[in-house]
Amino acid sequence: MSRLQESDSVLLGIEGDWWQIAGNPDLGGYGTGQQQPMDFAIWQAEDGTWQLWSCVRRTGCGGRGRLFFGWEGRNLFDTNWQPRGIVMEADPRLGETKGGLQSPFVYFHNNKQYYLYYGDWKHICMAQSRDGKHFERIIRENGITGMFSEGEEASARDPMIVQHEKMFFLYYTGVHKGRGSIYCRKSADLLNWGDSVVVSSGGSAGSGHTDAESAFVIHRQDEKSFYLFRSHSEKSASKFMTTVYRSPDPLDFGIDSDERKVALLKMEAVRVIVFNGDCYLASLNPDYTGIRMAKLKAGIRFAN
Repeated sequence: MSRLQESDSVLLGIEGDWWQIAGNPDLGGYGTGQQQPMDFAIWQAEDGTWQLWSCVRRTGCGGRGRLFFGWEGRNLFDTNWQPRGIVMEADPRLGETKGGLQSPFVYFHNNKQYYLYYGDWKHICMAQSRDGKHFERIIRENGITGMFSEGEEASARDPMIVQHEKMFFLYYTGVHKGRGSIYCRKSADLLNWGDSVVVSSGGSAGSGHTDAESAFVIHRQDEKSFYLFRSHSEKSASKFMTTVYRSPDPLDFGIDSDERKVALLKMEAVRVIVFNGDCYLASLNPDYTGIRMAKLKAGIRFAN
């Protein structure tokens, strides 16, 4: 397949039906009638179980109203995974904004260490785990968890990582003077990150503060191409969509240009999971009531 088509049904070749793996959770005393599970991470823990953490917004936890809730599945193909409860809240003592946790992402490194990256409303932060289920924050020398930001008002969030040619690329959202962009920083060790560069902004997806979110990058080995999934608001329909870009350069998906655009999808917060040689797609339910998955057709191969 050399080009994506502008249709959900053939996006990378969806096979069969979607199945729901998580719903709107019971938050106990933090529960509200407005809460919604949003950006999420899916990974396999050391014991073989599948873990799902989602940022739940509009909760009663105070501050910005966001926290992380977890689910666990014994099998990737199970529906309605078992709720694990609230797995993380922001810690203002470590420089995090109260209720400001955003967009978890977990990277499994060298088959021995799990790294959790997340936003705290201002910074991109980091935690670690040996079993992939219980995480401890990494506190920097200055006493906070924040590794970097794009400024006090830029709301750095939605991190994810791709490894390429012995380097790690961390993609995330930042908003500068009201303009939303996808940024990237590089690292050789997953702990220390270089200067930022804008890799995607503007074009038909828009340039507002919610027009460059939920970045997810995958590497098509057979094409030597990188695909960026970028969520953004769709003004005419009052909902969110995802534009897909393809590029041979992981640091250039187009600025104020649709030259690299290959698809427009009616879904938000797209994730790709590789398991036993097959690929699976996950995204939010269209009505924000949970998270769903679908299998991609055989023959589609991405880097882990």
